[in-house]
Amino acid sequence: MKYEIVHATQYDYNGPVSVSHHVARLMPRSLPHQACTHHELVVDPVPDVTATHVDYFGNAMTFFAKQSTHKQLTVRARSLVELTAPPPDPSIAGPWERAAERASMPLEALDFAFDQAPVRLRQALTAYALPSFAPGRSLIDALADLTARIHHDFTYDRSATTIATPLGQVFESRRGVCQDFARLEIACLRSVGLAARYVSGYLETMPAPGAPRLVGSDASHAWLSVYSADHGWIDIDPTNNLFPSDRHITLAWGRDYDDVSPVRGVILGGGEHSLRVSVDVNRIEAGP
Repeated sequence: MKYEIVHATQYDYNGPVSVSHHVARLMPRSLPHQACTHHELVVDPVPDVTATHVDYFGNAMTFFAKQSTHKQLTVRARSLVELTAPPPDPSIAGPWERAAERASMPLEALDFAFDQAPVRLRQALTAYALPSFAPGRSLIDALADLTARIHHDFTYDRSATTIATPLGQVFESRRGVCQDFARLEIACLRSVGLAARYVSGYLETMPAPGAPRLVGSDASHAWLSVYSADHGWIDIDPTNNLFPSDRHITLAWGRDYDDVSPVRGVILGGGEHSLRVSVDVNRIEAGP
């Protein structure tokens, strides 16, 4: 399966910005089942400084700085991605307790095993998660059960949260969006000793039968991966209650959203600003 992804971010400032520094993580990762065959990043106005490197988690990151006055900034990424094969079948993962054994975790997994939730919230999340983790239950069955419960118990509501909403508020309100549900399941899994990482990316959306596809209707998506000593990393999507296959395109991963935000930065001046983000995920048959 081949996709073209166009991700555009536009900032409009009320006043002049004299200096701005930004980082962008907009290049899809190369994985055994996913190849990024083309990537271009266009920034307007043209930056005075640009540098690209790989961050601690292996994500491609571009730093750019504009050191002259501007009142608008547009960041547009275009990528071509080929999903060459479905992810490995996660059903071969063994009992969940084996996945939670710290001695069997490589360093890359240990980074994602430490629970950072406040003590009271951690206790509440552990109590919520444990019914899915009966002794001896297979990891895949436990994950499927917990994911289905989150999908059933929590309501998708774009107006309920922002990127700054605390996880405790999400848990109490039972409302949020994909990033909230990913963060929630990650915290639940870490509370029972498992290693789980936050994954950002894209999901091809399909219009209703007979309806045209709306340009810009796709959006960045978030899900998570869980480490298994028997299998490696297993992706799971609580927003859609499924194990990702050929419609999920991985962009970046980290401990939480802050490690993988697509575009972030600091500015001098500007006053208030508005932000517009547009994402298009188009299935294509051939390369550029």
